[in-house]
Amino acid sequence: MTLKNIDPLPNIPWEDRPKEGRHEVLWRYSKNPVIPRDLTKYSNSIFNSAVVPFKGEFAGVFRCDDTRRHMDVYAGRSKDGFSWQIEDDPIEFVKIDPDLPDSDYKYDPRVVYLDGRYYVIWCNGYHGPCIGMGYTDDFKTFYQMESATMPFNRNGVLFPRKIRGNFAMYTRPSDSGHTPFGDIIYSESPDLVYWGKHRHVMKPIGGWQSTKVGAGPAPIETSEGWLLFYHGVLTSCNGYVYSFGAALLDLDEPWKVIARGGPYLMSPQTTYETSGDVPNVAFPCAALVDGASNRLAIYYGCADTVTGLAFGYVNDVIDFVKQNDVKGRVIL
Repeated sequence: MTLKNIDPLPNIPWEDRPKEGRHEVLWRYSKNPVIPRDLTKYSNSIFNSAVVPFKGEFAGVFRCDDTRRHMDVYAGRSKDGFSWQIEDDPIEFVKIDPDLPDSDYKYDPRVVYLDGRYYVIWCNGYHGPCIGMGYTDDFKTFYQMESATMPFNRNGVLFPRKIRGNFAMYTRPSDSGHTPFGDIIYSESPDLVYWGKHRHVMKPIGGWQSTKVGAGPAPIETSEGWLLFYHGVLTSCNGYVYSFGAALLDLDEPWKVIARGGPYLMSPQTTYETSGDVPNVAFPCAALVDGASNRLAIYYGCADTVTGLAFGYVNDVIDFVKQNDVKGRVIL
């Protein structure tokens, strides 16, 4: 397995696998949560956030619910990927068109570097949830673009390169509430405004991913295919349980599943994942990869309250997916 179009990242945040205990494919940072709920003056919680390498350090866009419980996105910086400084006030987007409507809320951002620009994708409140888009060059000034979808839609994830000459994105169409369903859909656009060529990608299949599935961090390009981390939801007698796993998809036709892991990679098991504002949530939104060593660092939301960090190797994840492939088969 080789990584494609991924630069070395020698300063990737990293902690070696614990020598004692179980040997899962991914392991948690020993000092989790890496970002506490009260890192800013007004935050009730900080979770489901996006991190990218930036000028030899790291930058990101973070979901911070304030003490009114209003959802918005905030800019942040870090020298090492562990210690973060997040702005106390939400990002004030500059509208590229003054006619763009205001957002009722913004949450669950992703950030993707593409064609020399950092694109921000989030769940945007406009008569219900839809996919909002914007960009920045410096993580100081942010520009808001037209929303990519009409309501209702969640979990917009932009590909890090064009597919067949078009921008490409995964989304999860939804409803106006806590959607009790959800499939991953692929779409393309020539200009980031008009989206079409929609293709069905994946549906729930049982077990930890029996209620709904949604794309996580931006897909990672490898010689084996696009590696996609995705969350799955199980409806238990005590409510929703969010875990995450991975799948491989065709490089040229990313709606075609090559392999899909049946077991999860990570589920809510620690106190900071099982207890919080929304119990039992492990929700991945960002992945850093070192193109030289295959090392992987995943930032994930924990119980809709804090942010966790997990580590692994891309080749180990791919081997796990291929060895436990279920594709679209239903698991009873």
